[in-house]
Amino acid sequence: MGKPTGFLEFTRELPGKADPRERINHYNEFVARFPENKLNEQSARCMNCGVPFCHSGCPLGNVIPEFNDAVYHQDWQNAYDILTATNNFPEFTGRICPAPCESACVLGINQPPVAIEEIEKHIIEIAFDKGLAQAKIPRVRTGKKVAVIGSGPAGLAAAAQLNYAGHQVTVFERDDLPGGLLRYGIPDFKLEKWVIDRRIKLMEEEGIVFQCNANVGVNVSINDLLREYHALVLAGGSTIPRDLGIPGRELKGVHYAMDFLKQQNKRVSDIAVTEEELWATGKNVVVIGGGDTGSDCVGTSNRHGAVSVTQLELLPKPPGERSTYMPWPTFPMILKTSSSHEEGADRQWAIATKAFIGDDNGQLKALRLVNLQWSLSADGRPAQFTEIPGSERDVPCELALLAMGFIHPQHTGLLDQLEVDKDERGNVKASEKDYLTSIPKVFAAGDMRRGQSLVVWAISEGRECARKVDEFLMGSSQLESKDHSLQAMAL
Repeated sequence: MGKPTGFLEFTRELPGKADPRERINHYNEFVARFPENKLNEQSARCMNCGVPFCHSGCPLGNVIPEFNDAVYHQDWQNAYDILTATNNFPEFTGRICPAPCESACVLGINQPPVAIEEIEKHIIEIAFDKGLAQAKIPRVRTGKKVAVIGSGPAGLAAAAQLNYAGHQVTVFERDDLPGGLLRYGIPDFKLEKWVIDRRIKLMEEEGIVFQCNANVGVNVSINDLLREYHALVLAGGSTIPRDLGIPGRELKGVHYAMDFLKQQNKRVSDIAVTEEELWATGKNVVVIGGGDTGSDCVGTSNRHGAVSVTQLELLPKPPGERSTYMPWPTFPMILKTSSSHEEGADRQWAIATKAFIGDDNGQLKALRLVNLQWSLSADGRPAQFTEIPGSERDVPCELALLAMGFIHPQHTGLLDQLEVDKDERGNVKASEKDYLTSIPKVFAAGDMRRGQSLVVWAISEGRECARKVDEFLMGSSQLESKDHSLQAMAL
């Protein structure tokens, strides 16, 4: 425990951010680093609880009190070793994770929780600065070959762990560069792409091979991979977006959020956009969906120079703090204001979109909206809604972005050719017991298996799946599970 009285002496602080009026003029990250004294104070707030609920709050089981103590004592090698024992990519989670560990922080019962996510980010960035983050090249190779299909966070985590186990790993990515959601879903102002490139370079030094523009099931034969590799890991993600089948859906100006975000990420990286270009410049933009993807559309639209940006959410406005229905240490469904919202947006809750309205040229010009009245279930959750009579109205809109989540992975191509079993939601069927699909030696992890989820869950899935693949190939595995890592640190 860094400082026994730290939680009494210091309150929660976060690093400074560039002014919203300035940062909307560029796509760079805008969160500063902690000064040394502030980082020391924030790590001192950790109480080294007898039962550290932050462990279970984190899907990776990060050993948080121990790395906080190392940060307090400026023992960067130890902090780095503890953090990377459970998390392959803290430079990603430290930027874009919603930090469920902080929701479970014991200090959060009656004070603001420890700034775990920022401390995590500082550990890995200081480790890179000091040359501590080096390639870990396996000393012994097993002779086994594994193909990982998909280079998002689940695929990257599986590849890293399998490589550490000594297997020869090749990652197949259908896009032109690796990273998946990290590269073409997360805006640069939240995650600059040099951060991904730095990690990919390290993984290549460790012996992992990346094959891009390799769309398995299209220009790469799945049967060839089944013949050549001893095991396959399906980590392609949940990529089929939820649609909104209302009148006017075919109008020009109605697009999926991810198409809009991917294009802008390409522009920032000087990659040509070959399809119809989507811009918010000079338009009234309405984002339909209140989650993180919708928030990313808000920030991107503001940077484009939209006339107005409105974000709609079907559900009612969440409370500003925990209610009796969401007690500590559960993850609270409370109101969150992202950095994009700080930059400007009209957020509206309990709104349904009835129709897209177009002009004579088939161009979107307005949305027809209606207010909703929600009833609550016994556990306080929104249960059913009815439309409020007389609340229907039309609002100007030339660009509508559908950000309502994703329903399942793409079936055409790889999955249909494999004829792999799917669950009732359309995801690849594979249990957490072994991550094995209905096809021998083919495993699945991440959003492709569990459905749309968090980046931190994808990394956890990739790690756990890799251990099961290693057991399948070798009979046993030296790769630690999340539970084993926690037990080892406790000893």
